[in-house]
Amino acid sequence: MPLLEFGAKGDNATRETEFLQMLVTETNLTKSQLARRLYGENSETTQAALRKLKQRLQDKLMSHLFFLDNTDSRHPVHRRYEQQCLDLHHQATVLWREGGQGLVPQVLRKLVRLAEEGEFTSMALSGWQMMRSYSVEINDTTLFRQCQTELERLVSLRAAEEEAEDLFWSTKSALGGVITVRTEVLNTKLPQVVARLTELWDQTRSYTVYNALLKMRLFSAEMAGDFEKVAGITGEAEALFAQGQLNPKRFDSRFTKFYHTYALLRTGRLREGLAVCEPYLAAFHISSTNWFSYLENYLLLAMHAGEYDKAADVLRRQQQNPNVGKLVVSAAQRWDLYRAYLFLVRPKEAGLRPLHFAQLVQRVPDHAKNKQGYNVAILILQFFHFLRENNEEALQGRLESLRKYEGMHLRTENATRSRLMFRLLQLVVKLNFDPQACAKKGAGLIEKLRASPAPGEAYAEVEIIPYEALWTLTLQVLEQRRQEVR
Repeated sequence: MPLLEFGAKGDNATRETEFLQMLVTETNLTKSQLARRLYGENSETTQAALRKLKQRLQDKLMSHLFFLDNTDSRHPVHRRYEQQCLDLHHQATVLWREGGQGLVPQVLRKLVRLAEEGEFTSMALSGWQMMRSYSVEINDTTLFRQCQTELERLVSLRAAEEEAEDLFWSTKSALGGVITVRTEVLNTKLPQVVARLTELWDQTRSYTVYNALLKMRLFSAEMAGDFEKVAGITGEAEALFAQGQLNPKRFDSRFTKFYHTYALLRTGRLREGLAVCEPYLAAFHISSTNWFSYLENYLLLAMHAGEYDKAADVLRRQQQNPNVGKLVVSAAQRWDLYRAYLFLVRPKEAGLRPLHFAQLVQRVPDHAKNKQGYNVAILILQFFHFLRENNEEALQGRLESLRKYEGMHLRTENATRSRLMFRLLQLVVKLNFDPQACAKKGAGLIEKLRASPAPGEAYAEVEIIPYEALWTLTLQVLEQRRQEVR
C-alpha cells in the first residue's frame, strides 16, 4: 500500500509531496504553470508526466483513507461504529482469502454482534452469510442452522428497510422538482409515504426505518410552512431517544439541532436562534458538509436579526475553514450570494471589492433551474447593483426581468411576499427614483408585506435579508442618490 511521506522535506521530499504542497498553497495554478514548476517546461511530454504524477498522488492519498481517525465525537455518531464493522468485515475477508480460517469465526462473531448492536443490517447480513459459508466448509450443521435462522430474520428486516429507503429517496427526489410536481407530491404522495413508513416503523422498530420516517415528517412540515410543527417533531425525536427507543449508536442529535435552529429562523425567533448557534456549532466537525450547512442557518439568523457584524464574522469563519474547497458548486455559489448581500449593507466587512461585487452580480444568471429558491434573491441583488450604479438603462432591463419572472413563477398565494417585493422595486423606476414618493406609494404594499406569512419551504424563495429591511435599504439608497444629484 503506497503512502505519502507528509513529513519529508528537502532532499527527502518526493515529487508527489512537492506537487501536493503546490496544490495546497497555490490553489489557482494552471496545468502549464504546474508543469513548468515541476519539470522546468510546459510541453506534451511534461503534461503527460504531470497526468501520471497526479494519478500517483491520488492513489497514495486514497491509501491514507484507511488510517483516518473516525473516533472524533464531532463526526456523525454512527460513523465510528459503522467503521468498526467495515474493518472487521475487511479483516474476515482477507483472512478467508489468505487461509486463516481458524481466526475467521472469531472475527465474524464480533462483526455480527457489533452490526446488530448498531443496527447495520447489511453488515450483519454479510457477516452471517460468510459464517454460513464457513459452517459448510467445516461441516458444522448446528452452526449452519443458526446462520439460516439469523439470515431469514435479517433478510425480512432488510426488505422493510430497503422499502423505507426507496420511499425516502424517491420522494425526496420528487420534492426537488418543479413547483407543480412538488405540489402534487405534497398533497398526495407525501401523506401516503409517511403513513407507510409509520407502519414499517411499528412493525420493525428499525432505526433505518425511523430515520426515513423522521426526515419525511420534517420535510412534510417544512414544505407546508408549519415550522412550529418542525420544532415539535424534533422534540418528539429527542424524547424517544431519552426513553431508550432509539439506538444511541445511530441517533444523532445534531440532526435535530439543525432543524431546531432552522425552525427558530423561519418562525422569527431570531434572538433565541442566535443564542443556540454557537454551542450547537461546536458539535459539528469542521471537515463535514454539515458544518457548512449549519453555518448557513447561523448566517441567515444574523442577517435577519440585523446583526451584520455577526454575519460578517460567520462569513469569515466559512472562508477560513481549510475545507471550504470541498464544497459542491451549488453550495459555494450560495455563499457567494450571501457575501454579495452582506456587501449591500456592510461593504468593508464583506471582503469584496466593488469591482469583484460587480463581476459577481453580472455573471449570475437571471433565472436558472439550479438556483431554485434563490432566483428572486438574484434578481433583487442585480436590481440593487444597477440602482447604486445609477444605470437607468440596466434598471429598465431588470424591471422587465422582474415582470417576466413574476408572471411565470409568482402567481400563487405562496409567492405573495416575493410578488409584493417585486412591485415595490417596480415603483422605484415608475416614480423616477423619488424617495419620498416611493415611501408614500409603497406604504400600503409594505403593510401587506408585513402581514404576509412566510411560505412553506416547497414554495419559498430565500430571503437572505428580509424584504422589509431591503425596502428600508432601497429608500436609503434613493435618498443618497437624490443628495448626490443635487
